[in-house]
Amino acid sequence: MGTAVVLAGAGWGGSVAWAGPRSAGARDHGKKGHSAAHRHHGPKLPVVKHAKDLNLEPVIRASKGKPPKKLEVRNLVKGTGATVTRSSTVDVIYVGANYRTGKDFTQATWTSKRPTAFPLSGVVHGFAEGLIGMRVGGRREIVIPPSLGYGDHNYGPIKAGETLVFVVDLKGVSG
Repeated sequence: MGTAVVLAGAGWGGSVAWAGPRSAGARDHGKKGHSAAHRHHGPKLPVVKHAKDLNLEPVIRASKGKPPKKLEVRNLVKGTGATVTRSSTVDVIYVGANYRTGKDFTQATWTSKRPTAFPLSGVVHGFAEGLIGMRVGGRREIVIPPSLGYGDHNYGPIKAGETLVFVVDLKGVSG
């Protein structure tokens, strides 16, 4: 039911299972003329240092607010290239952190600045859903509640019940 992939950069690899059907809480970020950045009316998302500078590694700050119960996405930089679909394979550079602490758990792909490639069908549901509709050349913040991430399971440095925050630079898309 799932495909094993490396979700994070060098030093922390692992397989994840597809988490199931699309959540009713997931936003439809693919509508024309309605970027996630302009539609965001939900919980306050974590602050991202270097949010708009694609030459600098983004740094996710700890959040003092209550974590969202639904998938939240925000375009930090709107891309102009090809668009991610459900069947896409993506090439990304990203960082991932704990929502409450801001602690990076990915050993960011920024270290090598080489994109990580994977099919959306092989990552946790919230990560895949958060990328749909994104365009190459963009940067997006994705906040994933436990129900769309690892749920009640520990997974490497990610503890059970954690809300995850990713900042993703989309470098390429195929399929």
